[in-house]
Amino acid sequence: MEIGITTFVENTPDPASGQLLSPHERMMNLMEEIALSDQLGLDIFSIGEHHRPDFIVSSPAVVLAAAAVKTNNIRLSSAVTVLSSDDPVRIFQDFAHVDLLSKGRAEIMAGRGSFIESFPLFGNDLADYDTLFAEKLDLLLRLNKHEKISWKGKHRPSIDNRGVYPRPYQQELPVWIAVGGTPESVVRAAGKGLPMALAIIGGMPERFVPFTELYKKTFKESGHQQSDFQLAINSHGYIADDSQQAADEFYGPYAYLMSKIGRERGWSPMNREQYDYMRSPQGSLLVGSPQQVIDKILWEYELFGNTRFLFHISVGTLPHAKVLRAIELLGTVVAPAVKKEVEKQAG
Repeated sequence: MEIGITTFVENTPDPASGQLLSPHERMMNLMEEIALSDQLGLDIFSIGEHHRPDFIVSSPAVVLAAAAVKTNNIRLSSAVTVLSSDDPVRIFQDFAHVDLLSKGRAEIMAGRGSFIESFPLFGNDLADYDTLFAEKLDLLLRLNKHEKISWKGKHRPSIDNRGVYPRPYQQELPVWIAVGGTPESVVRAAGKGLPMALAIIGGMPERFVPFTELYKKTFKESGHQQSDFQLAINSHGYIADDSQQAADEFYGPYAYLMSKIGRERGWSPMNREQYDYMRSPQGSLLVGSPQQVIDKILWEYELFGNTRFLFHISVGTLPHAKVLRAIELLGTVVAPAVKKEVEKQAG
């Protein structure tokens, strides 16, 4: 199993002091987080795209390009690229640059986006939410396979036998499809034989089993090779040296941001009782000691049979030193133990 990190590069006030980092300081902290993840041997670092003040990265490829020259082995991906509101030609070119700078370590994780700020910003109609993604995904996949293409669609000007450059270092850029629990998205990914990343950000993880089973079933029925099967599970989490420390340190930033987003979407505010329930052995949050996180990753592996686990840290801005410690524990304690057990079960 591959193990890595996702982040939306949140920049929210400290719940106790109200202090807010400058965007520059938060970005420099991010570079240290990526460099440490690489040094510790984690497999992948993924950065999300947003267009709002509490998440500071609107162009993952630009940031990943900076990380490419500071790292040696770790794969570098978006999480996600909001394909529906961007130009697939430009996305392909941007990630080809990341791939060249990283000597073949770039990936694209494409999604429709759970936040909608980019649609009006770039002049897209939300009524076309699904058709935009379907059409642009098809174009992106064609660009990935062919140096010169001719193409015509509804939402973008046509292309008449044009070459698209630069080409990536890899023969093709890995393209993952990120889903949040929509059956149509699952079927689309499986039907095209594309790797799927499933985000579990609330509720009980067991309720997502039908989606992964649908993916496996459709993948097989579509005639794709089982050796090409790849499934990632993405969960919110935090690791500290002991369980209570992790719970207490993560709650303030997590509750702040989830309550803020909740107000926008009509959810009830996050409270400690709900948070502690989500931290339970069958809940969606992986917050605790290294052993607790190991146990929960392995439990999710039993549920889903995933080939990749992505640890989303953090949700709300934690002190930088604590994030680095969590990454250290993930890389030195959690990941080796999980991989050893998965290999044992497979062996």
